Amino acid sequence: MGAGLILGILLISTLWSHKKIVVIGFCLLFLVLGIWRHQATELKIINDELRKYNDLDQKITLIGIVLDESDIRERSIKLTISSEQLTANNEQLKIKGRILITTNRYPEYQYGDKLKITGELKTPQVFDPKSLKATGSPATEGGIGEDFNYRDYLKKDGIYSVMNWPEIEIAEKNQGNFVYAKILSFKNKLRESIYQNLSPPQSSILGAMILGDKRQISQEWKGKLNITGVRHITAISGLHVTVLTTILMSFLLALGFWRQQAFYFTIILITLFIVMTGLQPSAIRAGIMGGLFLLGQYLGRLSVSSRAIVFAAALMLVQNPLLLKLDVGFQLSFLAMLGIIYLLPAFRGWLKFIPWENPKSILAMTFSAYLFSLPILIYNFGYISLISPFTNLLIVPLLYWIMLFGFIFALSGIIWQPLGWIFSLPVWLLLTYLVKVIGFFSQPWAFKILENVSWIWLVISYLILGYFAYQLNKRKGLVISQI
Repeated sequence: MGAGLILGILLISTLWSHKKIVVIGFCLLFLVLGIWRHQATELKIINDELRKYNDLDQKITLIGIVLDESDIRERSIKLTISSEQLTANNEQLKIKGRILITTNRYPEYQYGDKLKITGELKTPQVFDPKSLKATGSPATEGGIGEDFNYRDYLKKDGIYSVMNWPEIEIAEKNQGNFVYAKILSFKNKLRESIYQNLSPPQSSILGAMILGDKRQISQEWKGKLNITGVRHITAISGLHVTVLTTILMSFLLALGFWRQQAFYFTIILITLFIVMTGLQPSAIRAGIMGGLFLLGQYLGRLSVSSRAIVFAAALMLVQNPLLLKLDVGFQLSFLAMLGIIYLLPAFRGWLKFIPWENPKSILAMTFSAYLFSLPILIYNFGYISLISPFTNLLIVPLLYWIMLFGFIFALSGIIWQPLGWIFSLPVWLLLTYLVKVIGFFSQPWAFKILENVSWIWLVISYLILGYFAYQLNKRKGLVISQI
């Protein structure tokens, strides 16, 4: 590693006039720094004090604060706890760390609650992939294989210990950030407005779309969304951020704001939206990458968007290098945004038969993102939807109107419940159409299982996609080599 660092510095310093060699020098330098950062992170995990108490078959007592919004399931709640103090063998220690607690559905615990928790710490499991694929259908949680290697899934979020069904006492309340707590309280009011006026699956799908409550969707409907290839509409992504930005920009311009003022207000409101969804990693990525893409559109330079997104991805990896290997969501977000940048103009041209601008733009973005992320989806989840293009064509153009009427309905329900019921009618009609389309096409013949997909196939797929994107943009005068 030291030799690589020295070689990179020499190439940059001694051959500055040879630009291509300097680029190679910088690449080598950043590669070495990336390896060092990853090794530093792995060393931190090895030396984590809290995980040393895993699997000791003895009860310990933790004092910690609920770090985020409760993850409410049908029969349980999952809480992310930031520990402050640990008691074991009558010895009190100040140990910082994160623990994932699984406990009973009731009583409920809120963000900012300080809890006294007694139980056994365990190392997260690594599940057998054969047991996860035994169903032969993507009808499991999140699709085939999503829960494979649960240990790595939590490790990327800094969680190395879990505790199941412990004894819990509330020590203090309201110990979290006041502003964040108020935003979550507002989210709860929106949630109540939705679930009071709509029944599942319409209510759970809308809650996932505008609040990030994807856990409320039943296993059956997660499977149907996977089979039809439209699961992405229920996960906060760059597409949702773009749709919401379009809604906000149109609304603010209609109120008389100048375009520049509307742009900055929209950025602020998008930030609040991402915070309201619980600061989910996918939402943060969508906000950063989607915001940078929109900034590039605002400045009229797509090349700025591509450079900014690469820079944003690099910053995320500096903060948490485990994302690159362990977080499929990070990979999908990055590739989807690159797909939108380099394939969007072509798809807009191919969809010119659609007369309405907003549906055409949303559909073009969806197909651009889907094509660039498809190989990663197949490689990680082991199946492909055979009807995804068709179902997206039927559903995605309505996403703008579902989100627009959904927010109007949820907000009006907070103001006055009967008013919310009135405004729930148009969104119910749209969601019912969506439910009927998904229900009709979620048949066994609509997807195909692909076993043991090789990483070589993955590399070849992206080489072909990269060449395809290069040729398309070369014809339009956009030179990808400017990235």
